[in-house]
Amino acid sequence: MDLKQLKHNLSDAGCDNEMVGSIIRMCESGNMEGALKMMRKDRCRLMDELHESGRKVDCMDFLIRATEKEMNQ
Repeated sequence: MDLKQLKHNLSDAGCDNEMVGSIIRMCESGNMEGALKMMRKDRCRLMDELHESGRKVDCMDFLIRATEKEMNQ
């Protein structure tokens, strides 16, 4: 993958400048395993954030339904 495109995609994925720089340096030096490890670790972080957001949405949905039910009584 083109390093410029990789940098852009990592930024789009929410990686901070430090992580982007580390991954780019690993790729430039041929340490693709290290770069993949960092990307996979950050993917896990993103998935944790996604699941936490999902729990928050579920709580809000419960509150909305409870409020609507109370209003209709």
